[in-house]
Amino acid sequence: MLIMRKLCFLFLSVSILLSCSVESYAQFNRKSIKKNNKRIASYRGKKSGFGRKNIYSGVGFSLNAVNYFGDLAPLPTRFSTDISFTKPGIGVSFFHRFGPRYTVQLQYMFATLKGSDNESADKSDLSNGVYRYQRNLSFRNQIHELSAVAYFDLFDNQASYISRVPWTPYVFLGIAAFYHNPQAIAPSRDLNGNSLPEGGQWVALQPLGTEGQNSTLLPTDINNGIKPYSLIQVSIPFGIGARFKINEVFDLWADIGFRYTFTDYLDDVSAHYVDLGVLKSPLAQAMSYRSGELNPAILTTYTGRDSEPYSVLPGYGQEAKDNNRGNSKQNDIFMVTSIRLTYILGKSFHKAKFR
Repeated sequence: MLIMRKLCFLFLSVSILLSCSVESYAQFNRKSIKKNNKRIASYRGKKSGFGRKNIYSGVGFSLNAVNYFGDLAPLPTRFSTDISFTKPGIGVSFFHRFGPRYTVQLQYMFATLKGSDNESADKSDLSNGVYRYQRNLSFRNQIHELSAVAYFDLFDNQASYISRVPWTPYVFLGIAAFYHNPQAIAPSRDLNGNSLPEGGQWVALQPLGTEGQNSTLLPTDINNGIKPYSLIQVSIPFGIGARFKINEVFDLWADIGFRYTFTDYLDDVSAHYVDLGVLKSPLAQAMSYRSGELNPAILTTYTGRDSEPYSVLPGYGQEAKDNNRGNSKQNDIFMVTSIRLTYILGKSFHKAKFR
């Protein structure tokens, strides 16, 4: 009987102790849950660094249509061009996006420019076209360009590259360096009727100095002080366009832009005619003055500084104040219409870092 009482007392004591322990644990657990609930209620998600979710890079390939505006355009206006001389070009690019609106692109482009008085000028236009037709100059120029261009989107993209906007217009402005080398097909004969070894071939015009750049000119010569132009030039690309999302990683860009250059010699034409007798070779003479190839009926003859006679169409091929070969007051420009397919290089190179 005594043993039973002791066992009952022990069981009751253990029960009371366990009950107190469970109640203490429950109170502690309720406090912990309440604290966690407060944390969950105030949670607003982890924030990324500013704009990082919009940062990504990609590559592109473009097909371009290129048009020339300069001294050998059909009309003496700033934006006159011959659409039939539109030439294709190609480009490869790498771009990097810096945020909701801004992208910088590095691009290499190859393109060809072309102009021809004989094919573009309207010889029935007595005020402008007939002069250009009788001048009878022509050229092609193959351009190798490296550019860095900044693009500004009109619609910003606050999402990741996967959730970017379906389309957006943009404007762009940049700087470019390009190598050029104007050429023309040499006539079969020189100005004296002798065969030219280069006849029928494309020849580089800059080394010939067709406006006296490589000649010894007198202080009284109208082109005195003229220097050979550089084949490496700088231009300012600018324009407008629109970009369209194809899928998660492909975009299509379409834009039209201009290259304002700092040279008037994309076509090898800028200043006045010089005395043909100061030019260094029969090839240089034949490429400088080409009106004779049209077999004009009216000619004038003068004695050049080399004591040789030259028969030329009046107003062409002879040094005089009004004998303009080109217009040196306006630099040449060209237009690039581009369709570009770009591919985003996987996820952002700068992945969002959560804090």
